[in-house]
Formats: sequence, C-alpha cells, structure tokens
Amino acid sequence: MDHSLDDRSTRRSTDRQILALAVPALGALVAEPIFVLVDSAVVGHLGTAELAGLSIASTLLLTVVGLCVFLAYATTASVARRVGAGRRAQALQAGVDGMWLAAGLGTVLAAALWLAAPWAISAMGADGAVAENAVTYLRWSTPGLPGMLVVLASTGVLRGLQDTRTPLWVAAGGAATNAVLNIALVYGVGMGIAGSGLGTALTQLGMATVLSAVVVRGARRAGARLRPGAGGIWANARAGAPLLVRNLSLRLAILLTVFVATGLGAVNLAGYQVVNSIWGLAAFALDALAIAAQALIGHRLGAGEVGQTRAILRRTLQWGVAAGALLGLVIAAGGWWFAPLFTSDPDVRVAITAAMVVIGVLMPIAGWVFVLDGVLIGAGDGRYLAWTGMITLVVYVPVALAIRAWAPDGPAGLAWLWVAFAGVFMMARAVTTGLRVRTDAWMVVGD
Repeated sequence: MDHSLDDRSTRRSTDRQILALAVPALGALVAEPIFVLVDSAVVGHLGTAELAGLSIASTLLLTVVGLCVFLAYATTASVARRVGAGRRAQALQAGVDGMWLAAGLGTVLAAALWLAAPWAISAMGADGAVAENAVTYLRWSTPGLPGMLVVLASTGVLRGLQDTRTPLWVAAGGAATNAVLNIALVYGVGMGIAGSGLGTALTQLGMATVLSAVVVRGARRAGARLRPGAGGIWANARAGAPLLVRNLSLRLAILLTVFVATGLGAVNLAGYQVVNSIWGLAAFALDALAIAAQALIGHRLGAGEVGQTRAILRRTLQWGVAAGALLGLVIAAGGWWFAPLFTSDPDVRVAITAAMVVIGVLMPIAGWVFVLDGVLIGAGDGRYLAWTGMITLVVYVPVALAIRAWAPDGPAGLAWLWVAFAGVFMMARAVTTGLRVRTDAWMVVGD
C-alpha cells in the first residue's frame, strides 16, 4: 500500500476543509479594517488634524471592541465542541446566551465611552484640533458599539456551526453601506468627521440586526430557547474571562503604540493611522486561517479526534506563514502607490512608505502567530494565552518606550516603531505560542 498517496489525499482533504471555512471568513474579517480604511480615506482628505484625530479615536473604539472579541472566540469554540459532540440544540443555546451578553455589555460600554471621551482622548496625549476631532468622531460612533458586539457574538455562533458564508455576505453588504454613508454624511450632508462616525455606527447596527435574525431562525429550528438564561450568560462570561485578559494585553500594546506615535508628532501619527489600517487589513486576512483552525480544532477535539487535530495544526501553520510572506511582499512593494490614496501631505507619504516596508518584511511572523492563536482558542486554552499575553506585553513595554524617547526625527521614527511592534512584540508571541503547541497539554477532548 502506498502511504504517500494516503498522505497526499489526507492533506488535500484537510486543505479543502480549511479553505471552505477560511475563504468566506476572509471576506467577513476584512470588513472591519475596510471600515477603517474607508474612514481614513474619507476623513484624510479633510486634513491632517482630522486624520490624526481619527487615528486616536478609532484606536480607542477598536480597543473596546478588541477587548470584547472573546464574545466571538469563546462562542466559536463552545459551539464547535457541542456540534462535534452531536449536541446542536445546546450549541445554539450557548450562542444565543452569548448574543444577549454582547447586547447588554455593548450598551453599558457605549454609555461609558461617550461620557469618558474627552478624558480618554486627553490621556492619549492629544490636544488642540487633533483632540477636538478625536472626541467628535468617538462620540458619534459609540451608538454603534452594541451592534459591533452583537456582530461578534453572532458571527462566533455561525463560525462554530462551520458557516462562514453568511457573515461574508453580511460583511460585504456592510462594507458597501458604510462607504456610501460615510461619503454622503461627511461631504453630502456636510457633517465632517462626525458623519464618518455616524455612518459606521448605523452600519454596525444594521449588520447586527441581520445576523441576529439568522441565528434566531436556526435556534428555533433546533428547539433552543431564545430567552436569556442567567446560567448560560454567566457560563459565557466565565469562559471568555481568560480571553478577555489575553485581549487586554493585545489592546494595551496597541494603545502604547499609539501613545508612542503621538509623541513622534502629528505627521507620524497621521502616517501611523494609515499603516495601522493596512496592518489591520492584512492581519484580518491572515486571521481567516485562524478562524478555520478554531472551528476545525474545536470540532475535532469535541469528537475526540486527536490525530486529525495535529494534522489541522500543521497544515494551517503552513498556510499561515506562506500567506504572510505573500501579503508582506505586496505591502512592502506597494507603499509608495498606496500612500497618495490617503493623504496629500508629502511628509506623511514618506512616513507611510517607510513603515510599510517594515511590516511587509515581518508579515510572515504574523501569519504564524495568528494561526497559533486560533488553534489554542479553538482548543479552549484561554488561560495559557492570558498568562503569556501579559508576559509578551512586559517584553514590549520597555522597547516601545525606548522608541518614544530616542527614535530619530522624521519617517525613520515611525519605521522604528513598527520594528518594535511587528518585530519584537509579535516575535515574543510567536515564541510563547510555538512552545505550547509542541506539547499535548492544550489538546483536551470532549465538549
């Protein structure tokens, strides 16, 4: 018997499963960075102060959303494990409870962020026209926060059911709607940067409504309860707590990076906003493979298939590094052509181009990290990710502060900042996650 043929057949089967989930997930994942890119392009032509203000405000808003991404990740893992164990009704019940948690949490956080907007912007080191524009954008966009969190939770349910196509279509519609609303409100109605925030908020609420209807329909068919259950909501919160800590470490690293960029001057801060938007787009593209890994790993561990779990780990890692290299090549080579799309300031264009070369070279490391994150989240290994997330943050803090203190003037400062984040910080994450998957401690079977 030719075992090489069996190996190739198994590999092709695994590739088909990965791509069947990853390709639609890619379209859905890039919707959020596309929102940011559209906002950046529309607002960037209002002026440098507006673009710099958007950089700070969108970072704070996405920090809140990023902290709550456990609503998607924990839900994906719990739903996938229950489906793998043949318990579809219980899987959907867990998903519905997660959506109730998202709606309540989003309402509370939206109110808090609206009230705290001036203080939060000031704490980031902004003042004058930059701070004024940042507060305006943040306050007009916060009403969409409940919608953003419900989108996370409902998307997590559908990923756990191995349905990544529905979030794709909703995200595509949302991206198109957001572009139209932003242009109409910013320039047509004349609201300026406030129109950009309002357009994004309305789009997110609309997406949440559509995805919620899809999940509710599926829950009714499976016989799951639609009312919120205190026990189920608490179980979702408890399962997501380690991922909240892990997300906190990531968001603190990003906030620190924006703080450093603010200290490098308005030109570098404006350039950071554009480069960060490109980084976010590439990161979410790579995260499509992580989403496939989450769903497949959770399903296989729920069914007790350890061998298949290892096969999926190996193959998704290969895909992640290769995809990172390809994206990196495009980013590094395309900076000079991308920059004019976002700003007419020649100094900002140079800063963008230099920083994009840096992130392009380092993108394969990101591919490795994002896939391993997805694998460990799908396995429910949140506690390990929480502890190591804080360790990597401790490694990054002194490096970032050194950049703020000693980075050279001009575009080189922004380039060195991305060496610190995309290089030092991401490499620390690569090492900690890589060491974990070399063991069997993360592979816990059953639902």
